[in-house]
Amino acid sequence: MTLGTLFWLFVAGFAIWYWWRAKAIKDFVLQAARNYCKKMDVMLLDDAVYLRGLWFKRDETGKLRVWRRFLFDFTSTGEERYVGRVIMLGPRILHMELDPHRLN
Repeated sequence: MTLGTLFWLFVAGFAIWYWWRAKAIKDFVLQAARNYCKKMDVMLLDDAVYLRGLWFKRDETGKLRVWRRFLFDFTSTGEERYVGRVIMLGPRILHMELDPHRLN
């Protein structure tokens, strides 16, 4: 094997690992959004969350972690769409919120 071949195998392996890990995180956030919407008596729309922010920040112990912001759409009346947010730092959800919305 040449060094070039090893490099491309590493790149392919890293890409596969990253995709698998990102999908696991997105599935975790989607389930949390479903549970939060149910608790708040609103309906999650499109059964999806969207990554809208990625950064590096330090946690309360000073360890560098990946900070992520996910958005999702929900409705309370079935007529209007509103936006909800999930903030993660590392493997933990720090904050979830819903935009102000009309109650049923």
